[in-house]
Amino acid sequence: MPGQLPIFSNEENGRWLARPNTILVDSEQLESGEAMSSAFKKIAHSEIEQFKTDYQRRFPGRSVEKITDEELLREVMNTVGKPGMLGEQVKCVVSVSMLSEGWDCQTVTHILGVRAFGTQLLCEQVVGRGLRRASYETEMLTLDVNNKTVAFEAFPPEYAEVYGIPFSFIPSTGTAKIQPHRNFTHVRALEDRIQCEMTFPRLNGYRYHIAAETLSALFDEDSHFALSTAELPTKTETASILGDPATHLLTYGAHRRQEVEFRLAKLTLETYFCNGEGDQKPWLFPQLLAITRRWMKECVTYKDNTYPQMFLLDELAHSAASRMYQAIVKAEHAKTKTEHAKTLLPILRPYERTGSTRAVAFDTARNVYPTDPKKCHISHVVADTDSWEQKTAQSLEEMDAVIHYVKNHNLGFTIPYTGYHRSKQYTPDFIARLADGNGATLHLILEVTGERREDKVMKVSTARNLWVPAVNNHGGFGRWEFLEILDPWDLKNTISAFLNL
Repeated sequence: MPGQLPIFSNEENGRWLARPNTILVDSEQLESGEAMSSAFKKIAHSEIEQFKTDYQRRFPGRSVEKITDEELLREVMNTVGKPGMLGEQVKCVVSVSMLSEGWDCQTVTHILGVRAFGTQLLCEQVVGRGLRRASYETEMLTLDVNNKTVAFEAFPPEYAEVYGIPFSFIPSTGTAKIQPHRNFTHVRALEDRIQCEMTFPRLNGYRYHIAAETLSALFDEDSHFALSTAELPTKTETASILGDPATHLLTYGAHRRQEVEFRLAKLTLETYFCNGEGDQKPWLFPQLLAITRRWMKECVTYKDNTYPQMFLLDELAHSAASRMYQAIVKAEHAKTKTEHAKTLLPILRPYERTGSTRAVAFDTARNVYPTDPKKCHISHVVADTDSWEQKTAQSLEEMDAVIHYVKNHNLGFTIPYTGYHRSKQYTPDFIARLADGNGATLHLILEVTGERREDKVMKVSTARNLWVPAVNNHGGFGRWEFLEILDPWDLKNTISAFLNL
């Protein structure tokens, strides 16, 4: 018989619709693994036949006779609301019995419970099983905390109407609505631009091959470290409901400065100067101790209420060891220009030694900049800000020295580094392949710097002092350099000055 609501009706002008809007499913039988009853098949006969016809039309090479009615209905249930699938047209599902397991349909706006629910727990289970978020796109939200506005990234709220007794327990502050998806752009590597393909090495870390036994350190701006109570308070006042307030001090009065120096030197030795079997080279310890003393004297700034013993804390100790090691690397890298004393080499990933722009394919809702077909293998540059990615891409395309370039988004190019005693991965902004003016090709890693934070210093320092020398010493990936861009609107002059063009 005709349905009273046209949006859910399966009938039009006295005939069944080619693709029904409403389906009837026996959840209990469907999930039992047993054949559906003949009574239910008789009720759902028209829908099943229509789905078979639609299935054969969509997949002409497959035999519909090998598909059971249960498998067909399960496929419909699993694809409700999904474009191009069997359940695309379905707007209403009448489920005999309750939902027996989670249902991953992202287009549910209403749940109507018409069975006899014995407990409120069953109501909660049905709601939890039947609802999924329509969109997993995040947006920036704000929250007032202690009279300060805090911004954070989160999912926006979504609502569904829930009817029935006793569903009234569910609080609701909005009405059922599927949020429209933002326009997506399919960003991909284009086959007709294969001549612009760019490859890059994929590293797990770095190893230091020492030919001689004399270490030195070259301290510069990247080596400086400031101890501040902004990151680590050394005094805390507490007040309980009962009792007097108390003051707690972070103090290491029992530890002498010499102990701090010894521990930092030992940590640097154990972390960075091991052979392949994990054995340290204890004969290097006196040199590392001398370098540690120099670093603490020349490079460390002690702000109010801080002191050298704070380096006994694990995170600060590893940050100190990392800076000293990179200073040693810079000194040894300078030596290798005149003498083949020491070599920093990359530890390549065992199975994916190189990456390529060829594998890029993803959808994004962010702003994009269409790229020049002669300069970039990828169709678009994805922008994280309103202007600087676009301006950087435009400047690179306008430079004759730039042969090809790519924005490092979903490319898989990362630089391993250590920050606060943790192994992390740094993702630079761009890679450009340039003609250096001497008939050779140079791969230039570009980082467009915004706020100068502590973690950014570690990333940039690692890229300059470890990643670039290691890859160049390997010799199998061409010549690489790293350049930090402070102003995208002066990028052409910055790169030209870097290349001495």
